[in-house]
Amino acid sequence: MRRHLHFIVLLLFTSSLTLAQQPKKPTSSEIFESIKKLNFLGSVLYVAAHPDDENTRLISYMSNEVKARTAYLSLTRGDGGQNLIGPEIRELLGVMRTQELLAARRVDGGEQLFTRANDFGYSKHPDETLSIWDKDKVLSDVVLAIRKFKPDVIINRFDHRRAGRTHGHHTSSALLSMEAFELVNNPLSYPEQLSTTGLWQPKRLFYNTSWWRYGSREEFEKVDKSNMVMVDVGVYYPLKGLSNNELASIASSKHLCQGFGRLTQRGTQQEYIEFLKGEALNDNANVFEGIDTSWNRIKGGKSIGDQLLDIENNFNFRNPSEHLPKLLQAYQLLSKIENEHWKTIKIKELKSIIEACAGLYLEVSAETNWATSDETINLNIEVLNRSQQSVILRSINTTDDLQISKEINLDENTKFNFKESISIPKNQKPTTPYWLAEKGTLGMYKAEAKFIGLPETPRVFNVDFNLLINKIPITFTRPVVYRYSKPDKGELYKPFEIIPEASAKISEQVIILDSEAQRDIEVIVKAGRDNLEGYVQLAHPNDWSVFPEKQKINIEYRGQEQRLTFTVIPPKKQSEGLLSPMVHVGEHIYTRELIEIDYDHIPFQTVLLPSESKIVRLDIQKRGENIGYIEGAGDVVPESLRQIGYNVSIIKPEDITSENLNRFDAIVIGIRAYNTVEELKFKQQILFDYVAQGGNMVVQYNTSHRVKVDNIAPYDLKLSRDRVTDEYADVTLLATNHEILNYPNKITSKDFEGWTQERGLYFPNEWGNEFTPILSMNDKGESAKSGSLLVAKHGKGHYIYTGLSFFREFPAGVSGAYRLFANMLSLGKNNIN
Repeated sequence: MRRHLHFIVLLLFTSSLTLAQQPKKPTSSEIFESIKKLNFLGSVLYVAAHPDDENTRLISYMSNEVKARTAYLSLTRGDGGQNLIGPEIRELLGVMRTQELLAARRVDGGEQLFTRANDFGYSKHPDETLSIWDKDKVLSDVVLAIRKFKPDVIINRFDHRRAGRTHGHHTSSALLSMEAFELVNNPLSYPEQLSTTGLWQPKRLFYNTSWWRYGSREEFEKVDKSNMVMVDVGVYYPLKGLSNNELASIASSKHLCQGFGRLTQRGTQQEYIEFLKGEALNDNANVFEGIDTSWNRIKGGKSIGDQLLDIENNFNFRNPSEHLPKLLQAYQLLSKIENEHWKTIKIKELKSIIEACAGLYLEVSAETNWATSDETINLNIEVLNRSQQSVILRSINTTDDLQISKEINLDENTKFNFKESISIPKNQKPTTPYWLAEKGTLGMYKAEAKFIGLPETPRVFNVDFNLLINKIPITFTRPVVYRYSKPDKGELYKPFEIIPEASAKISEQVIILDSEAQRDIEVIVKAGRDNLEGYVQLAHPNDWSVFPEKQKINIEYRGQEQRLTFTVIPPKKQSEGLLSPMVHVGEHIYTRELIEIDYDHIPFQTVLLPSESKIVRLDIQKRGENIGYIEGAGDVVPESLRQIGYNVSIIKPEDITSENLNRFDAIVIGIRAYNTVEELKFKQQILFDYVAQGGNMVVQYNTSHRVKVDNIAPYDLKLSRDRVTDEYADVTLLATNHEILNYPNKITSKDFEGWTQERGLYFPNEWGNEFTPILSMNDKGESAKSGSLLVAKHGKGHYIYTGLSFFREFPAGVSGAYRLFANMLSLGKNNIN
């Protein structure tokens, strides 16, 4: 296609920029650290189950002190956890936690890998975990990760010998690592992988043990440590001005959605790793014993090492560009070595060092952060050489393989800007996390073979800068990004994404109708391009009716939305199903919702998921109207209660007064509020007084540690780690005559059908005689747990504690969960008509 080029030469003026997801701009100290890392040819793979399982102290130590190439293999993306900072759960939480892991690795210097395993929730035994995960596929992914990464040393976070005594995912990660260690060098194991990678045998396998494995520090002191390696992970890095454990704390604090923000630590701190398999150590001080981690490890490496070690030993912090001639010589030598594994890794590292020493700034910014297929997007390209070395920009390659000749001498500190454009192919797929492109199963995501193991979908649109530095050709590649600014935040970046020309969503994820009355629902259509025309229909269950059958859309500008109202008429009897908007544009039908995840601590994310809302015609009765909700760690319970007709008001901690509470029929405490809201320790007596005067107080689950209040209930109540993870577990109604099971809705075993992920978690296991246990349930092979729903009369009112997972069941539209919660809120009101 024809391109128009505008060439502008500008002098570079210094400006003050706000950093937010900007490209890395290494200092001299960071360049020096990179050179030291370049001169170490050894690798460590750390293995565990979830985001935030990883020991950032050890990862940081191996990466920054030992200088080893270090990666964390997380078997899952943490989709089954809770979210303390927002409403995202399940797949969207997995996207967030993936990015939090990548943010942590940017701090501690590690890399990030994954398998296709889906975090389906808490599991009590690896047998259950591996049956749901599809053991063979996950084992295949672990083998593939080892064959590709080729670690000398593997370190398991968890003990493979503790099946049934800890999270089944944790033990499974260790068991799979142990098994993979024996398979990776066997050509008969997953032979299909050998077309893209080779066999490999790690030297050693360790387990990262600690005192918590043995119950206490005192017990750990008694343990024979002759088979363990001890390292001081509190070592100080003068060039960083940080101790290793400080750096690790900063990395760990990136897991904000899990409440991992924490104080930094300094000083000597010991970590132990226990030898499990491989070649035994003679000296329990060096996990790389017997492994040549110098350039002599590879054929032809000695001459490269001689060049690079000289630079390391005589590094010029004031003018790193002085080293470019030798770095370029090393680059030429490295390009000729036969070992493809180390050549690929070290060329990437070396090119980054060359770029940093030359003070090169190469950027490709699109005019927008998203585009659609078959569209042309303008690009702003910036090129700058901030060294005295000879640098020539010979040409630029865009992703459609068009080479644009330049032949420009990049004079020192002179900025060059170009205006280019790029064509998006007609068949270009929209951007979305690759593991969410197809629907997976409860335990496994689907992924194209080329993506398995990658932390995120590779960027499709890139620009190659073909340079001559001191007459040596070298190419640097930059992804297309979107650079912009906000007056209150400064310079910002977003990834450049491809979105569909149309997407749609229903305003409400779950629609509950408690009568035969029809309901108006809103469908929101977003245009990905200008002048979008078409029509919208709603797919719906056969026993429901929707009016009108279809509605036209006409959206003038990209990014704008059009809102349409459809009327839904429910059946007379209880029924449930899915509503899905279908946007017809020409010959195409679009059925996905465009979701944006925007937090300051992670890059902006665009996710496409099937646009579906659950619709339920529910046989439900309730008493009382006004509910006060005290928010905890974030959930959609308030919106869910509004769905069934309650007036829900959010109460801030500072507004918890007797006068404010008296207007409510019930007060609901959000999930983990007593773990996360410090102010509640000063408000607890006011809440108890509200109950004593005739109010209902419903407290949802809290974890058994880091409780902020002295007394979680007006009577004795002790939280535990008891939980029932099987969502199909039988539920026994203990207090069959209790009002909470009979009014205003008759609760039966049918109300516990269709639950999702789990029954509940962190049940109390001890309580005062004032409490009545309502339900009993248990996972297979375990004793009955009776603490999932406890009710106590307190004065004129009722205090209710529940560990049932209403926060998961409501978004899934589980009818029985709504009926039971309505009874909890209606307790004591059976004399009200």
